[in-house]
Amino acid sequence: MRSTEEINSALKKVAYPGFTKSIVDFGFVKKINVEGESVQIEVEITSSAPEVEEQIKAGVKDALNAVGVESYNLILKKPKMPKESSSKGKNIVPHIKNFVMVSSGKGGVGKSTTTVNLAISLAKQGKKVGLLDADIYGPNIPRMMGIVGSAPEVIGNKVKPILSHGVEVMSMGSLMEEGQSLIWRGAMVMKAIEQLLQDILWGDLDVLVIDMPPGTGDAQLTLAQSVPVTAGICVTTPQKVALDDTARSLDMFKKLHIPIAGIIENMSGFICPETDKEYDIFGKGTTGPLAKEFDTIVLGDIPIEPAIREGGDAGKPIVSEFPDTVTAKRYYESAKKLWEVIAKINEEGGVDNEAIQPTIGVKGTATEGKSACSM
Repeated sequence: MRSTEEINSALKKVAYPGFTKSIVDFGFVKKINVEGESVQIEVEITSSAPEVEEQIKAGVKDALNAVGVESYNLILKKPKMPKESSSKGKNIVPHIKNFVMVSSGKGGVGKSTTTVNLAISLAKQGKKVGLLDADIYGPNIPRMMGIVGSAPEVIGNKVKPILSHGVEVMSMGSLMEEGQSLIWRGAMVMKAIEQLLQDILWGDLDVLVIDMPPGTGDAQLTLAQSVPVTAGICVTTPQKVALDDTARSLDMFKKLHIPIAGIIENMSGFICPETDKEYDIFGKGTTGPLAKEFDTIVLGDIPIEPAIREGGDAGKPIVSEFPDTVTAKRYYESAKKLWEVIAKINEEGGVDNEAIQPTIGVKGTATEGKSACSM
């Protein structure tokens, strides 16, 4: 008979597929019960790819056989993932629970500003948050987060994200010389996105908020195929020309099978600093019909306010430095709505991920568990 400690030590030799860290180090081994000759192990995995399951089963079998355990119950549990994600079950960063893609049909609508303030708002609400600047050609996140000139720490062949405003941050702008241009073809952009996900020492995050380049190109497709994106957000301004491009971004989410969390209507009104009155100088409320067309919601109407520009330029985001402003409060409420959508997607909107029944191994030969849920 082996003790719980001995079995846990043996499982430390089972690497999660594609990583050097073990299933124990990742925190995926949730329970080990030893009663007499009976051994039961519960492992949570974050990928729905069949090859990941098989590799973990084989690794557990070899590890337990090596310490003389030939009969055991292995329970593999997979949380619900977004329906029919383009990643097809692939997840190159399995310790991150949720991924939110923030996109826009065109540049200049305040996508990066929105991404920063949503990420910080989620962190203020008690979530463990990461912020990835995947806008390879225009990485503005370092300035907005106040980390321009801050070099990330390199640990082995990995890079540790920079902590700012309670959020783990990484950007191509932090890995290259300031002001340097990137003249890259699509294949290089795709590789960079993968490396920013996989070669960064992200913590065990509740959510990674990802600032995408404008449009619908290689970066969006690469991200969708690398991780199971939980939800997508579109940022737009109220003008018709912006809404036309936003419709294309929303259509991209549908084609990539990414649930749409909602639309942020940015520059929705102007708050005069002299009177605190709000004026609809660019229009307001025009995203409602578009949200209805794509069966989603408007997460927030964010006005123009001088503190947004001042805070962004100075690395002092409005929700962090000016929390009592109208804009900060609206970002905060938008983040609350976003998290409610994420929770709903995970609890109700995800596929039933073939939760594996106990798999009994007799003399090292595991019998196949049957799916308890149907797709």
